[in-house]
Amino acid sequence: MTATAAAIVLALIAPSAAANSAVTPAPRLSLGWFVHYESINHRARHGGIGLIYVGDSIVEHFDNQGTDVWAHYYAGRNALNLGISGDRTENVLWRLIHGNIDGIAPKLAIVMIGQNNGGHNTAKEIGNGVAAIVQQLRVKLPETKILVLGIFPRREKNSPERAVLSAANEIASTLADGKTVYYMNINHLFERPDGSIIQSLMYDFEHPTPLGHRVWAEAIEPTVSELMGDRPVAPMR
Repeated sequence: MTATAAAIVLALIAPSAAANSAVTPAPRLSLGWFVHYESINHRARHGGIGLIYVGDSIVEHFDNQGTDVWAHYYAGRNALNLGISGDRTENVLWRLIHGNIDGIAPKLAIVMIGQNNGGHNTAKEIGNGVAAIVQQLRVKLPETKILVLGIFPRREKNSPERAVLSAANEIASTLADGKTVYYMNINHLFERPDGSIIQSLMYDFEHPTPLGHRVWAEAIEPTVSELMGDRPVAPMR
């Protein structure tokens, strides 16, 4: 990233960024993480990417629990999975700066990140972390539309951590401008009226099951299709 682009990103982050780990780009210090990060860089270098999915294990699980859903909705769009298990906003931000989106020009970037910050940062800090990621995407991929998804809830029932994530979602929702950045929150689809998570949709009250991935993809497909400018994918049978 050029010095000018870096200055733009920093200017768009809250003044308290220096004290906020969620907006301070940082790699994770494990060999496995770096291998996964570099594998994404390798895939990106081949180009032709039409859609990217940015996130943590929630997104990465499209490679296991959600493989059939990915094949149905996203493989035909030459999608690239940028999810790495355990990542927080600061780790994703580092990856975006260091190669994960270099040399590509996708029509759409879908962002689902912030859950792992829940036990470490305030709602405002997490919201600013999501904002930093969105701004980095706008700097490096100026022609790409961005769809920010509300952070999924975690834990079976309502908890202080879930309240933090919910408040962070409120902050992230203000990023939408209806032109380049859009926001959707589909969390209600995974919850009962009392707020408890439906286990058939999230097996560990955090990661979607195969059915949960299907519910997720079907819910956002009309918006994805509109932003991609292509024909909506028919629901799975």
